[in-house]
Amino acid sequence: MDLLERLVTIFAHNGYIAVLIALLLCGAGIPIPEDITLVAGGVIAGLGYANVHVMAVVTIAGVLIGDVAMFGLGHHFGEHMLRWRPIALLMPPRRYAKMQDKFERYGNRLMFFARFLPGMRTAVYITAGATRRVTFMRFFMLDGLAALISVPFWVYLGYFGANRREWLGTWIRRGQSSLWVLAGLVVLGVLALWWYRRARKSQS
Repeated sequence: MDLLERLVTIFAHNGYIAVLIALLLCGAGIPIPEDITLVAGGVIAGLGYANVHVMAVVTIAGVLIGDVAMFGLGHHFGEHMLRWRPIALLMPPRRYAKMQDKFERYGNRLMFFARFLPGMRTAVYITAGATRRVTFMRFFMLDGLAALISVPFWVYLGYFGANRREWLGTWIRRGQSSLWVLAGLVVLGVLALWWYRRARKSQS
């Protein structure tokens, strides 16, 4: 929770722009936990330093801009990016090969669920761009859907727990498993809607 308190202090003094910059740094692979950053944004809203709904929009924008930047760099520079020192440290050749293999096996599912896998997001998004097997629109839709699930979850968790730090700490620890459940329910809902529409079409 020490990191959370430090981020809350920084964000409370600098507002939305500090949250946005922090999320862009998270997207670039800087070792700042994105989930804690989002919670801190929610906490300052709960303490009255920001509007929580505006914060949700700002954080979704920050997350998506960071993700799109990594995808775009991968798409533009391809495997040449692996020679850049910061990228080489983040994703050495062996890890890049593993990511390629995962894309072969899981495809779209990997891009969607990467948002729920701390430590893998940046590597997945760079690989998605570098392999050039994924269109920008498909990447943006899958990543955007995942962000619409995960980002508000963390922001509103911070908002409701702003004055209940012990409760908040408990739910931060539970948060990742709760997100998996929420993501699974959304996926089931989408599949059920697809099946329902398909059944209606076959009857008409």
